[in-house]
Amino acid sequence: MRITITGRNIDLTAGIKEAVEEKLSKLDKYFTADTDVYVTLSVEKERQKIEVTIPTKGHIIRSEQVSNDMYVSIDLVEEVIERQLKKYRTKIVSKKQNAAANFQPAYIDSPEEDEEEIKIVRTKRFGVKPMYPEDACIQMELSGHDFFVFRNAETDEVNVVYKRKGNTYGLIEPEC
Repeated sequence: MRITITGRNIDLTAGIKEAVEEKLSKLDKYFTADTDVYVTLSVEKERQKIEVTIPTKGHIIRSEQVSNDMYVSIDLVEEVIERQLKKYRTKIVSKKQNAAANFQPAYIDSPEEDEEEIKIVRTKRFGVKPMYPEDACIQMELSGHDFFVFRNAETDEVNVVYKRKGNTYGLIEPEC
């Protein structure tokens, strides 16, 4: 794996880089040597945050962990990614879609573990009206949800607004 480490508001010391590389090297058994791993370390007040993104063919494997200690965050992020890989192995590694290119053969061919199947238990249908993102945020608040799907009046594309930590909002737009 090729690990790229960047930092925001943090000095990337040799110790931190070594800890990241040592911990994430445990994932070598899952990925091929040419798989890119992007790591971003950041500090905001007392929050020590690590974000790990692993783009593979057809999927993006991602984890973000926050704690008061960067080394604890590093430990947690590796555990979460490993758990994701074990839980969703059959869905992530699809030989039909040639998504297996980034994964080690031993991981692909390992016997399936009993995994919880994802079940959709409810389907909602609703009309998607054109509106501005700010109006969609208001509608989301009125509906009591953490996200809201709408057709953007400016671009005529389907967008999603969502509630973020700290009473802020996010907007998801499709990339064409």
